[in-house]
Amino acid sequence: MTTLDREQPRATDGAPGDGGTRPLPLTLAVPTAVLAGVALLLAFPQYGWWPLAPVGVALLAAAVHRRRLRAGAGLGFLTGVALFAPLLEWTNLHTGYLPWALLSLLQAAYLALLGAAAAWVSPLADRHRAAWPLLTGVLWVGQEALRDRTPFGGFPWGRLAFSQDTSPLLKLAALGGAPLVTFAVAVAGGLLVTAAWRDWRRAPGQWRPVAGLTAALVALLAAGTAVPTGVRGAGDTVTVAIVQGNVPRLGLDFNAQRQAVLNNHVDATLELARRVAEGGQDRPDVVVWPENSSDIDPLRNPGAGERISRAADAIGAPILVGAVLVGPGQGEVRNAGLLWRPGTGPDLDQVYTKRHPVPFAEYVPLRSIARKVSSQVDRVRSDFVAGDRPGVLNTGPAVLGDVICFEVAYDGLVRDTVTGGAQLLVVQTNNATFDVAEARQQLAMVRLRAVEHGRAALMASTVGVSGFVSPDGRVDGATGFNTAAVVVRQMELGDGRTPATTAGVWPEVALTALAVAALAGAAVLRRRREVAPG
Repeated sequence: MTTLDREQPRATDGAPGDGGTRPLPLTLAVPTAVLAGVALLLAFPQYGWWPLAPVGVALLAAAVHRRRLRAGAGLGFLTGVALFAPLLEWTNLHTGYLPWALLSLLQAAYLALLGAAAAWVSPLADRHRAAWPLLTGVLWVGQEALRDRTPFGGFPWGRLAFSQDTSPLLKLAALGGAPLVTFAVAVAGGLLVTAAWRDWRRAPGQWRPVAGLTAALVALLAAGTAVPTGVRGAGDTVTVAIVQGNVPRLGLDFNAQRQAVLNNHVDATLELARRVAEGGQDRPDVVVWPENSSDIDPLRNPGAGERISRAADAIGAPILVGAVLVGPGQGEVRNAGLLWRPGTGPDLDQVYTKRHPVPFAEYVPLRSIARKVSSQVDRVRSDFVAGDRPGVLNTGPAVLGDVICFEVAYDGLVRDTVTGGAQLLVVQTNNATFDVAEARQQLAMVRLRAVEHGRAALMASTVGVSGFVSPDGRVDGATGFNTAAVVVRQMELGDGRTPATTAGVWPEVALTALAVAALAGAAVLRRRREVAPG
């Protein structure tokens, strides 16, 4: 990553008024943009090479620097396709290629906007070279803030923060949540590109600013390790069991044998109760079943309800059941976490209905138009309706903060449970329609949420990967994929709030506002250069 001397002629596709500087040759910029996407991809689970995330950021920044907006957008789009197409490959396993392609291209479009924005602020980066890392950081946060919310509520998969589950930067989540971790990763990438973007043919003095930038990068990583994690404990612990019952077969038709799926979870719980009775296992205070563990509505189907009651009575503890409940309206259903108590059955005061159903998977917006694109939308026969309350469920031994499946990716949905009094975070999910890569990507999000809010957390999946996460992000008892398993652990209940929980959305708002200010500042600088004499 080099650039030409400022005294050399300006390239035709450079930024106007750039004082005779050039961008990377297009023949180099295109492969650089593609490599940026590949580097970003390899940072995410299941590869997990987190240091490549800043490298990917740096490569994209170098590719688009000093380019015109259209070229910057095109290069950003190439990076997005190279990242999202393989990252989201699990979406085509059972739905065909069209939904996967459309989703990947949509997500890549946001990186196209990022590429254009980074190209637009090039004059600021050239004029104030020390600000280049900060510009890179705020633009990435602004891009993710937009992508996380649009369209139809957004799709936050592939945020830089979610690639850092084993990184020292993960602890920054306790201060400012996922946006601050993304900012730190992007700043690290900005430091790399700032250090590398220079004419290395010059005098040895070139190494002095590089040494300073390297020191800043090391200090950034060290700052992450210095952040304390966890908050004041409530002084109590609970024993929690995750039941991963598995399904007869993977794929969209996993629920064609709904009774078998329910039986798997009932039988696994009965086997756990047998081990408890024999003294081979401590009795759990709470049992967690995953999303879709009972796709037969147990409130309307007496046989399903009796099976769940038998399991709860045998284990002698409340079971959080992932259930599909019919209603409230005609042709509507709810994806819910339903507390089932021993002796008394369903506790209708402790029900969480998923607040963010997945568009085109759990409900179909603009169905008549969507059907013209793909008949696959008609697989969704009944639209899931959204709940209106956070998933705060009082089991007695502990207050759970429940979110369902992809909801773990949304900052506000998880935070609402903690501010509502949750002492333990629970993610109920069903990965039977995906693969192990998707499951591990989701577990990385759980790790960030645990650190962000200083709460122990767990993920319960029908097929895996399930596991427990401590407030410092460590995973314990992780299960295999496409297998049955029961894992029991003692977990500490959390109390109080981290700085990130207290701050909520404001760190993201502040960083996004700085991104907007940078774009405006670049516009002013460009205008001044256009009207300058000569």
